[in-house]
Amino acid sequence: MTAIPSEPIWVSDSETLNDLCARWSQQAAIAVDTEFMRSSTFYPKTALFQVGDGQGCYLIDPLSMSDFSAFAQLMINPDVTKVFHSCSEDMEVFQTFMQVTPTPLFDTQIAAAIAGKGFSLGYAKLIDVMLGVEIPKSETRSDWLQRPLSQSQLQYAAVDVAYLLVAYGMLLKELKDRDRLGWVESDCADIVRQAETGVEIDQLYLKVKSAWKLNRKQLSVLRELVSWRELQARERDVPRNRLIKERALWDMARQQPTEIYQISDLEGMTPRTIKQDGEQLLDVIQAASNVPEEQCPSRIPKPLPPAEGDLIKALKQKSRDIAELLAVAPEILVRKKDFEDLVRSRMENASYSLNSRLSGWRREVVGEELLCFAQNWSTS
Repeated sequence: MTAIPSEPIWVSDSETLNDLCARWSQQAAIAVDTEFMRSSTFYPKTALFQVGDGQGCYLIDPLSMSDFSAFAQLMINPDVTKVFHSCSEDMEVFQTFMQVTPTPLFDTQIAAAIAGKGFSLGYAKLIDVMLGVEIPKSETRSDWLQRPLSQSQLQYAAVDVAYLLVAYGMLLKELKDRDRLGWVESDCADIVRQAETGVEIDQLYLKVKSAWKLNRKQLSVLRELVSWRELQARERDVPRNRLIKERALWDMARQQPTEIYQISDLEGMTPRTIKQDGEQLLDVIQAASNVPEEQCPSRIPKPLPPAEGDLIKALKQKSRDIAELLAVAPEILVRKKDFEDLVRSRMENASYSLNSRLSGWRREVVGEELLCFAQNWSTS
C-alpha cells in the first residue's frame, strides 16, 4: 500500500484556512473529524477540526481565529463529499460552532455495516479490518482545549483523518459493486435531515422512562417540566441531569406538588436546586395541571404485552435470516423499535404497517418480508 501522509499540519490563521478551503472545494471528497470537550456543559466545546485531503492532515484551531466563513461554506458545498466516521456528535459540533450541517455526508461506520464488515465498528477497528493498520487510541479522553497540544495529541488527531479517504474509496467501490451505495446515501441524508430539523422540545417527554404510566393530566405536567429543563439547560449551558434528574421530573408529574417541602422530599432534588428553581418548578406544575384534559397529551401506549413476545422473537429471527443472506449485520437492517412499531401497528390500527425507517430502501430489502410474515402469523 502506498504510504499515507499522517503528519499533523497546524492551521491557526484565517488566511491559510481560506486558501485551503479554496483548494478543498475543488476535490470530490475530504475527510473530516472534530475534537471537543463536554464533561460539564450542555453544548460541546469545540477544540479542533481535522481535515484529511489525501495529501496531508490539517488540524484547524478554533481557539486562535474567528473567521470560519470559508470553512462553513465548504461544509455545505454540494460538490464536495464530507467523509466522517460515526458522525452524530460531529454534526452537533458543527451546528453549535458555525450553525451548519455538513452535506453531502458519507459516514464510513454506516457504510462498513452495509458492506458487511460489522455493525457499529469504531474507527480504529475499521482501519485495522480494511487496511491492516493499527491505530493507537491513547488520547481519546485527553484535554483537547489545552494549548499547546502535546505531540501525542497532534499525532492522534491527524491519524483520525489520515486513513479515512482510503477507506472511503474502498467502501465506495464495494458498495457500487454490490449496488448498495444508495442505501448508504439514504441513511446519511437522514442524518443530515435530523441534524437540521433538531429536536422538538415539546416532544421530549415521550422519551422519559415510565411516562406511559401517567394519565393525561400528569403527562401535561411532565411535558412542561421536561421542556422547562431543556430550555434551562441550554440557557445555562449545563447537562440536563446536572440541572435536575429525569426521575425527579417524573415524580413531580405524578404527584403534582404544590408546596416546596413536597418537592424537597423527592429523590434527587438537591438543596441548591430547591433554592434556585423550586418556586419556578411549582409555577410550571400549577400551570400545566390547570390545562383542560381535552388539551392534554394522549396517553402513551403501554409496553407490548408478553403475548406478543413470540411474534417479536419470530420477526427477529426472520430479520437475522435475511441479514445472513445479504451478509450484513441484522442491526443495520432493523432496530428493536422497528419490530415493536410493526407489532404495535396492528394493535392500534387493526392492520400491520411499517414505520418510516422501514419505508425507505429497507422496505424492499427486509420490510415487505417482515410485513408479510406478521400478517401470516396473525392469520395462522
